Amino acid sequence: MKKSKFNAKHYIWGDHCDGWYLVETNDLSIIQERMPPNTSEVRHFHQSSRQFFFILSGVATIEVNGGRVLLHPMEGIQIPPLAPHQIFNETEHDLEFNVTSQPNSKGDRILEK
Repeated sequence: MKKSKFNAKHYIWGDHCDGWYLVETNDLSIIQERMPPNTSEVRHFHQSSRQFFFILSGVATIEVNGGRVLLHPMEGIQIPPLAPHQIFNETEHDLEFNVTSQPNSKGDRILEK
């Protein structure tokens, strides 16, 4: 079956951010997410999950291991397990991106202190 954010399971996270499960299995997760202007995720890392963030629209700032990377549409970044990271939308426009996690990151997130 064809999948998109229009027929996928939806959830809300953070400060009015949206997520849609495009693929949700134990060994793989692909989620499309939307962040409104001037929002951010909490800094965290994953014990086992490797992630790839791929920007669809807008501009993302991702902090990984204390360094900041600016990502534009059709650009992405891989985050290895155990790397502290955080995504920010520091613009006045919505940010949409896909995040792929292998294995699934559910229950694998540890907040940074």
